[in-house]
Amino acid sequence: MSDFSALRQKAGLGIPETAERLGYTERQVYRWESGKNVPRKVVLDSLEAVRHERCSEATPEHSFTFIDLFAGIGGLRRGFDAIGGKCIFTCERDKHSQETYRANYPEDNHDIFPDITKLREEDIPPHDVLLAGFPCQPFSIAGVSKKNALNRPHGFACETQGTLFFDIQRILAFHRPKAFLLENVKNLVNHDKGQTFKIIRNVLENELGYTIQCRILDAKSWLPQHRERIFIVGFRDECGFDFEDLVVPDVLKGPTLKTILHPENGEEAPEKPFTDGNIGRVSDKYTLSDKLWAYLQAYADKHKAKGNGFGFGLFGAEGVARTLSARYHKDGSEILIDRGDGRNPRRLTPRECARLMGFDLPGHSDFIIPVSDTQAYRQFGNSVAVPAVEAVAQLMKPYILDARKEVVRKRA
Repeated sequence: MSDFSALRQKAGLGIPETAERLGYTERQVYRWESGKNVPRKVVLDSLEAVRHERCSEATPEHSFTFIDLFAGIGGLRRGFDAIGGKCIFTCERDKHSQETYRANYPEDNHDIFPDITKLREEDIPPHDVLLAGFPCQPFSIAGVSKKNALNRPHGFACETQGTLFFDIQRILAFHRPKAFLLENVKNLVNHDKGQTFKIIRNVLENELGYTIQCRILDAKSWLPQHRERIFIVGFRDECGFDFEDLVVPDVLKGPTLKTILHPENGEEAPEKPFTDGNIGRVSDKYTLSDKLWAYLQAYADKHKAKGNGFGFGLFGAEGVARTLSARYHKDGSEILIDRGDGRNPRRLTPRECARLMGFDLPGHSDFIIPVSDTQAYRQFGNSVAVPAVEAVAQLMKPYILDARKEVVRKRA
């Protein structure tokens, strides 16, 4: 594929429309398309300008545009898709997450860029909103503990992940979108005695000039999972947005695990490889082996004797789970489902994880899971609680639309 052809496809243009927009004959465009002729730089620049223009245009069914950085499997974007946004650029480096992302958002007419550190700001189309769930391992309690044990740096000293925030900084500085939403672990606020968050706030407010507000939300308000995350909302211009206006359901009245578990009574159609048989019984492969179950019990007893809180989490249908982590594929110990009658407990299935994170509604199986169980567990464990994002997006929506209308009025 020629550079011209790739750029034309990204712009979403056919051959005739390309010729019309650029002011050349269709024959000439065909020769560039096939690679028989190489267009001058001015032609490629003109086509790039058309691509940016088309990407930044909001259609009647899409009232604003956004980009999805550190996209994972698209947890953040689902909240902004729901309020009429159009995703025009995606960046995610994990190939397995890319596979899941493409399977669930086939309407996208853009490729997934793999490495944000190699991404040039000018290669990103103009957009109204920037979304980024930047890597949390350098700031999470578990991540910091692990790195300390291995004598490795964490936070911004972690070159492979911690400094990726500054890629967000350079993109915000170049494009100046009207708004952004960043998401990370709760411990971001306390990491390095508050110095890490102090740096982030200074960059966003003082260096970039955005007005920001933060709020820690627990997924337990919407889902049967205790999962606290910080959401950072920023607006380029003062607009009256107030995070305290967000109505959060009572965490004590949230749903329980029975809303996301397979009923195993025929109410739900079997879905291999997660369930099988006429009544949709959970596959035996999710039940812990005698050896693993004995190990987890012995491990918990050992730490309990030392006064530590380490151990497995065993939950019934009326319970609320611990935080689902990316390491769930290893032994599932943080969320084990009690099967009663002296039987060994089981892991959640990937479908149940999709429901636990809000990618699927209770009883539904719409989210496509094209990867192995191991990769699916990693992806859901690294993602965001979708209903929490949807609530934040709904709160941001009128201010995003007002900001866009103001730009349109200035252009007119």
